[in-house]
Amino acid sequence: MDRALIDSLSSTFDALRVEVPREDRLTVQAPRDAVMSVLSFLKGRGYDHLHMVSCVDWMEEGQFELVYVLSAYGTGQDSASNPGEEIILKTRIPRELPTVVSSISLFKNAEPYEREIHELFGVRFEGHPRLTPLFLERDYEIPPFRKDFDTRQYVEDFFGSIPPVGEEDQDV
Repeated sequence: MDRALIDSLSSTFDALRVEVPREDRLTVQAPRDAVMSVLSFLKGRGYDHLHMVSCVDWMEEGQFELVYVLSAYGTGQDSASNPGEEIILKTRIPRELPTVVSSISLFKNAEPYEREIHELFGVRFEGHPRLTPLFLERDYEIPPFRKDFDTRQYVEDFFGSIPPVGEEDQDV
């Protein structure tokens, strides 16, 4: 990983934690209010491909961790990035009323990722044009990918009223 990029990140942003777990990977931990600035900074340095946005539920800590994975499509004359290098940007947000600014203005392909995270974890992306359901057909009291979602209770409540198939029904 380019040492100049690491130094530039560290000198530009105050509250970042930057690590290099592998030669071709940089991990950046940023506060929620710096995410868009860091994403813009990295995109301006040639990391113009958003692979994905994901969410991790740290229920015991009362937080969600949003994970943005970036890389470069290729090297250009003005690009400081190298193909094959990945930058993983992480930020923690509270589980209680989780909100973060949408990254669609920088990366259009963030749209379905943000919708999925909103639907499955309940994270609200401010500025997202349509946080409508992507997968689910019904509403849930607790979004179903949160660790405190009780799958067994859901199955019992939803499917418990369906009578089981008995042996006498199989002789048909």
